[in-house]
Amino acid sequence: MRMFKVIEGGLGRAVQINDRAEAGSGPSREDVRQEANRRLKESGYHPSRIREFATGVPMLASLKYLSLQIDFAAETLSRLDPIPDDFRSDGYWPAG
Repeated sequence: MRMFKVIEGGLGRAVQINDRAEAGSGPSREDVRQEANRRLKESGYHPSRIREFATGVPMLASLKYLSLQIDFAAETLSRLDPIPDDFRSDGYWPAG
């Protein structure tokens, strides 16, 4: 168990954070989904999707394809038992 100090509004308090390896439980499906969302966000997919909806101008086909690949990788990783501890590694995800 690690101790981190969280600073909120100038006041600090200690927060305990369980390290997964120490707790004996691995990553969850939600962890994989969050990583997929992070990768989509960094790719610029979401603003492009909103722009397509608002203006009717199609988004780049490469962004649509990347989104499909990321969704596929996330679904595949989340079905593994157990989910690898290094699921955030670029080797599991499509290159953007």
